[in-house]
Amino acid sequence: MSSSTKQKSEATFFLRTGNQTSFAASVLEPFEFAVANSFTAFEFFPDRGYSGVGGWDESDLSGDTRRAIGRTAHEKNIELTVHAPLTFNPVVNADTSRLRKTVEFAHELGATLLNLHLEVEQGVERFAEALGPTLQLTAEAGLKLAIENTVWTGPQDFNQLFAVLRRGKFPAAHAGMCFDLGHANLFGATQNNYWKYFDALGADVPVIHLHLHENFGDRDSHLTLFTGPARENAAGIAGLLERLQRRNFSGCAILEQWPQPASLLVNARNRLAELLEVRPGAIR
Repeated sequence: MSSSTKQKSEATFFLRTGNQTSFAASVLEPFEFAVANSFTAFEFFPDRGYSGVGGWDESDLSGDTRRAIGRTAHEKNIELTVHAPLTFNPVVNADTSRLRKTVEFAHELGATLLNLHLEVEQGVERFAEALGPTLQLTAEAGLKLAIENTVWTGPQDFNQLFAVLRRGKFPAAHAGMCFDLGHANLFGATQNNYWKYFDALGADVPVIHLHLHENFGDRDSHLTLFTGPARENAAGIAGLLERLQRRNFSGCAILEQWPQPASLLVNARNRLAELLEVRPGAIR
């Protein structure tokens, strides 16, 4: 990374790195791992899948447990975020009770952001229209709303979405994009070229959250960072970091997996630090 790029962006570029509950057998084990290894971000993902079997949901963590998590996160300087369950789709779920449950969960944890997948089966305009209650509830709860790219949604969908949100009737100043590296690498028009995806995002699309995982362009394998293509050549990750610096990114980078051994997450965090030319503990 050039010194000039670093000097221009270091005043506003902040990257908190952390992991996620993902598919761990215990809901709390990944969070305890984050605490023990001085991560600075963590994401809870209450989801039982489309079948409703397995996984976990908000009811598995009592109010006392949620408040204890929040206190620990505050003491250890860990920013908490929450991923909305996959079954919540504002276009097809007019009933907001499921959303309210997740927003209340995030608020009780002391989380700062709720993440939601972009769904465009009925078009971007329809998604934006249906997003109204989600925008309002997250704004009232003091949560940022990150809208994530899936393997089926491209950069032009996000350019259109944020153009629609800017002229909408609901408050949207707290909303931005979650850039998912692995999904961008699988999107048809940018397969194996997530730089191309990122570069096609309009300058007025606010990137506020990151999901980092790798694949070989074949399937959504959620490989730990630096165990996929970047294991042999990290130029792709370095290029993404430079692009984020140019956008003055400030937010959390979530390593979206629970690998065995879990120490692969620490290796990924440390490699990111090396690419940013800072001490591992200096990644915020």
